[in-house]
Amino acid sequence: MTDRLKKTAGASLSVALAAALAACGGTGYVEIPIETPIAPKLDVSPFQRIYVAGFLAGASDDVDANMETVRLLRSQLRNKNILPVVDADAIPLAEKALQEVETPPDSGAASPQTAAAPPAEPGQLPAVNNESDLDQYAKVFSDAGYWKQVGEEHEQPLIVTGSVLFVPHARSGFVQREQEQYDSFGRRQVVPIRTYMERKGYILRPTFVFIDGRTGEQLYSESFREEILYGSSQQTPALSSYFELMDRLLPAFLNTLSAQKIHGSRILLK
Repeated sequence: MTDRLKKTAGASLSVALAAALAACGGTGYVEIPIETPIAPKLDVSPFQRIYVAGFLAGASDDVDANMETVRLLRSQLRNKNILPVVDADAIPLAEKALQEVETPPDSGAASPQTAAAPPAEPGQLPAVNNESDLDQYAKVFSDAGYWKQVGEEHEQPLIVTGSVLFVPHARSGFVQREQEQYDSFGRRQVVPIRTYMERKGYILRPTFVFIDGRTGEQLYSESFREEILYGSSQQTPALSSYFELMDRLLPAFLNTLSAQKIHGSRILLK
């Protein structure tokens, strides 16, 4: 259950209990705010700093998912003051990932079926349209020697890397929505109706990989998938959609590194 759902459930329970107590003769009660801590998924105490190194991302004319993710995560980590953030350029991860792509054993050069074209821009991979397109480059995160070298160049921090897929998405079908209606006496009613709609939006699928900069070994990884769809008449910039989707994922990302608190309340009888 997400933080948002837990907060909503807690608030609904409090309201329901208060109503029940009032119905049972007006018994006195008091609502007590509480905080429930959630332990971090990763112990960051061995590290003195954190380095958001860069991400594998497909070429896109709308959003540079690699650099936008680097900037966003660094900003969030500075705000939370979990660890000092290394202020250094993102590494050319796409170039390294392309070098890791396997070549046929009987040839010194890759065949047309397995060869990968040079990235369209630094920090991006070509022809990445779905999860499987990114998966072929995932072995770069297991190259301990490479990541140990990266760690040595930045004082052995906790390294944050991974992949980010941000692609357009479309879906057609029936959607249920509420519509106001008035009967012959002028009374307002809200009734559900089903409407066929063509909607367009985006899919965001990031995988965050945490690597020990002292050894180059992978410590933890986690993948997420979010999507957003808009009506055909709504024009939303791709970058706005990217930030809206990332906003849903940031609490889970931050909980990997630090404890988070769920705010709620409890009802106590007087």
